Amino acid sequence: MTFISTRGSLVLLFLMAPTLASGQPNPEPADCSEVTERFSGTYPIYPAGEMSEMMVFCDMETDNGGWTVISRKLDGTVNFYRPWNHYKVGFGMPTSEYWIGLDNIYYLTSNKQYELRVVLEDYEGKSVFARYGSFAVGDESSGYQLTVGDFTDGGAGDALVNHNQMKFTTLDRDNDLLDKENCARKYLGAFWYNKCHTANPNGVYRWGADGTLFAVGVSWQPWKGHDYSLKSFIMMIRPVQ
Repeated sequence: MTFISTRGSLVLLFLMAPTLASGQPNPEPADCSEVTERFSGTYPIYPAGEMSEMMVFCDMETDNGGWTVISRKLDGTVNFYRPWNHYKVGFGMPTSEYWIGLDNIYYLTSNKQYELRVVLEDYEGKSVFARYGSFAVGDESSGYQLTVGDFTDGGAGDALVNHNQMKFTTLDRDNDLLDKENCARKYLGAFWYNKCHTANPNGVYRWGADGTLFAVGVSWQPWKGHDYSLKSFIMMIRPVQ
């Protein structure tokens, strides 16, 4: 072993040690489960490699943490009634409300097996969840087809069973099974609609029970019905342990 006497060189070798030992730089985190910080907050991830940096909210507390939030509605500050290209690439801010993007969900779930946790809160301060042991989204050529299953009830009930294997529908891209109408236009949202929904997370942000317009709110039908718009609706995923 050769010893270098200058302090600066010693420091340089020390800083380079992890790279020299492994032969390559430390990999960037693909999702929040690979983020080394243990506090919930906003962090960069790289769902499609080193050139795909994006900021997301990481939940590091719920059920041992490591959750990548893919959709979050909290206060109605972001308009979710948007066209296909917006849902494809994502919109909003991870510090508040946002949608991570269908392409990014596809990149994430095509490389590993993921689980999904849906966390709901009403205006009375009650929180419940629904957990799915398997969750994946196909590529754009499939219509970003949803595959979800292995449900565990955390008090919310199973609203996604009717959306399993559906393609994504937006106001300008009708992939649902409703004859002659577009579910996104009918219910002012965007989702993996069937004919049409038992979950409408991207609907209009409203205040609790409101039957003025049927089923257009941020709803999870098995828990609160079609005409109760929830205070918060969070969808987050992590690799199956």
